[in-house]
Amino acid sequence: MKKIISIALLTVMTIMGAAACTEENGAEVNKANIVNEVSQETAETSANELTIFTAWPAFYVNEDIYEKQVGQYIKAKFPDVTFKHIAWNDGTRYEDLIAKGTIPDIVFDEVGRNTYRQIRRFKMEYDMTDLVKKYNFDTGTLNPADFQHSVNTSDGKLYSLPFNSNDWVLVYNKDIFDQFGLDYPKDGMTWDEAYEMTKKLTRQVGDITYKGFQMNPAHYMRFNQLSEPALNPNEDKSSMVSDNWLKIVSNIRAFYEIPGNQLVKTNEFVTGKIAMIVDSLENVNKLLDENKDLNFDISSVPVFPDAPKSKFQPDTNGMFITNQSADKDLAFQVIQYLLSPEYQTELSRQGVISPLADPAVQEAYGKDVPGWEGKHLQSIFYLNGAMPPARKPNLTYIYANTDMVWKLISTESKDNQTALRMADEAMNKAIEETIVIHKEGGISPHE
Repeated sequence: MKKIISIALLTVMTIMGAAACTEENGAEVNKANIVNEVSQETAETSANELTIFTAWPAFYVNEDIYEKQVGQYIKAKFPDVTFKHIAWNDGTRYEDLIAKGTIPDIVFDEVGRNTYRQIRRFKMEYDMTDLVKKYNFDTGTLNPADFQHSVNTSDGKLYSLPFNSNDWVLVYNKDIFDQFGLDYPKDGMTWDEAYEMTKKLTRQVGDITYKGFQMNPAHYMRFNQLSEPALNPNEDKSSMVSDNWLKIVSNIRAFYEIPGNQLVKTNEFVTGKIAMIVDSLENVNKLLDENKDLNFDISSVPVFPDAPKSKFQPDTNGMFITNQSADKDLAFQVIQYLLSPEYQTELSRQGVISPLADPAVQEAYGKDVPGWEGKHLQSIFYLNGAMPPARKPNLTYIYANTDMVWKLISTESKDNQTALRMADEAMNKAIEETIVIHKEGGISPHE
């Protein structure tokens, strides 16, 4: 969107952009240099022009993918609107946009973390509640777990609506199961059943070591199926010491203590020496492209008996209307179309998990994806997404470093309870540091 900004303000913002540091280097940035200088002034806008900034999914940096999955559809639906697309990359980040005075109307980004460290950091948050009512958008059509992500990160308001999810699925090598005479995994299989299966599949045959099961422990804990919170729901504290966390950690650790089934990257599934992996569909598609000769199929992820219908919490990408947009009504109409069954069916056919709880949309999943023909795709939707745990608004946010638990176990040989306690202590310290940094007007590296 074309903006007119005073020379003085533009100068301040340019200085700010040059000084701003990315999250990757962990450097602190003076908060006043970022959030207080974003232009709130009246903007001059060309009629029916919208700017879309795609920060996540990351593959929209490829303009061909963006055009195939988003651009061509909104141009056809809104022929009188001029759309400008900007993708997040090393040369165009939030800081760069602000420094140039280019504030997008719609932002695509990861909801769970980036609502805090990007959208709210740059004062772009906007409550869409009134627009939802004005245009009679039914949030009940959305997958409850995806929508809960948006609710949880909106301070009791509604800063985003879900666009898609990166869901998890169990993928298995049929040839290994056939070789060892075992039945294939079934939807609804428990973790205990998967463990017994893994023991039978992990074996040495000549020079080949077959591993029965692999999953990234960080993903397993971060999106855990029991909806166990890493941050206390009601206080500025961590919440990593609990019976459920002990159950979660003890379960995954048991798999990697099976002799011969030590942890490796799930990417090694393409070698044909791993019987089962649980991975995100986004990564599974990449793996299958690397070895198109794999004889594979899928099932739902294993479950805990006390949550027999829960898969992992979805990794949700959402759509935000910026507070600075001069045409929020048009922006919302575009978002509403992107959440229509008409559009989401087309996206589902291309192998993108829809946030709609619509059986017809789910049935279309993967129809246009080579290699998925004849696969048990209904397994993807057999279970319900675990609900992201809610937290009282306005508590201090930090990125919940559940990854630390596995690092303590795998690199320092800590027992499960000690690893959880140490992670809890580290996160409490991070919360305390973040509170101090915020009082001083800074940005915490823990966000």
